[in-house]
Amino acid sequence: IHSFCKKDDHNKENLFNSLNYDVAAKKRKKDLLNNKAKIQYFHQEKWIYVHKGSTKERHGYCTLGEAFNRLDFSSAILDSRRFNYVVRLLELIAKSQLTSLSGIAQKNYMNILEKVVQKVLEDQQNIRLIRELLQTLYTSLCTLVQRVGKSVLVGNINMWVHRMESILHWQQQLNNIQITRPAFKGTTLTDLPLCLQLNIMQRLSDGRDLVSLGQVAPDLQVLSEDRLLWKKLCQYHFTDRQIRKWLILSDKGQLDWKKMYFKLARCYPRKEQYGDTLQLCRHCHILSWKGTDHPCTANNPETCSTSLSPQDFINLFRF
Repeated sequence: IHSFCKKDDHNKENLFNSLNYDVAAKKRKKDLLNNKAKIQYFHQEKWIYVHKGSTKERHGYCTLGEAFNRLDFSSAILDSRRFNYVVRLLELIAKSQLTSLSGIAQKNYMNILEKVVQKVLEDQQNIRLIRELLQTLYTSLCTLVQRVGKSVLVGNINMWVHRMESILHWQQQLNNIQITRPAFKGTTLTDLPLCLQLNIMQRLSDGRDLVSLGQVAPDLQVLSEDRLLWKKLCQYHFTDRQIRKWLILSDKGQLDWKKMYFKLARCYPRKEQYGDTLQLCRHCHILSWKGTDHPCTANNPETCSTSLSPQDFINLFRF
């Protein structure tokens, strides 16, 4: 400080400008990482440690927003085995956990959602699934924005209005999708024997997909009304006790399994299955995707992993 005071004003001014430049550069770097809408906040590690028990330490460090930032969902949506899992997780967060996300986590959420929409627009698959997700998110935001004076959302109200406009734009894009027929002129589903067509239908786990498939061709319409097909679908998703509570008879006096399925689906959650899920290591309490290396001290880490459903993931961060 003493040597600096002895220098002339010119040197002082140069030093002052240099300090201002350093501060401005750091601010621009921070704004680029945290405030630019299209930039996602990345972490080198693709796993996170989940503390044991509901303690203040756990609540202060391992939050839902922190986990959402660390678990590389941007790459997960590009994997067909993980896509439905991530979409279901986004839907659960949209329903009740938006206010639990930090500002950065909310930006990551919207960025990942935009990538999901762009993927669906490109490959024209899972359109109904993403429509339902966007509608759920928009409905939740309408409710939360009305209560913004009570500090239920992080960020400026104008920012959230802009995000809601983006959601409406994405919905319009999905509604304007025109499914194009492939140029391939080979064997189609209706060219297969009836037993194979029925076998393929039995592997669909959503009744709405069966209804949509039945609208493709008259022959598929007949197969999609098969009673045994809907019976297996009911037994797959619902327990015997739930089925007995909602028995519906047709005009012929037989059980109408199709009507029962849609009635049960409105009353009870359907069974969920995913190709790949998040894993929680019981030994070291680290949360990660399957196949992700983490610092586990167990002799056989694979035997310590437990698969988590999207709802189980949410429940980890409830206090």
